[in-house]
Amino acid sequence: MELKVVASAGTLESSDIQIIIEPSENGIAIELESTVKAQFGDQIENVITETLKSLNVESVKVFVNDKGAIDPVIKSRVQTAVYRSAECNDYKWM
Repeated sequence: MELKVVASAGTLESSDIQIIIEPSENGIAIELESTVKAQFGDQIENVITETLKSLNVESVKVFVNDKGAIDPVIKSRVQTAVYRSAECNDYKWM
């Protein structure tokens, strides 16, 4: 999927995650801030990466501010940000 604009999804509320993505030319780059980074940082990055790959996004810069979100919330926020960035209204939720 081709990303066109900077887009975001999510909030900074407890148990949520804010995802901001922007188009890039240099593969997938993730900048993660999280209240649980020491315990779950690798898992959060894996969920984000796998969700991006499932949407055929190969080049993107992702800014993440996590407040303890669970995997399904992370996945849905990434999907929403990608669809917004691609300016796509044909949602194929997984």
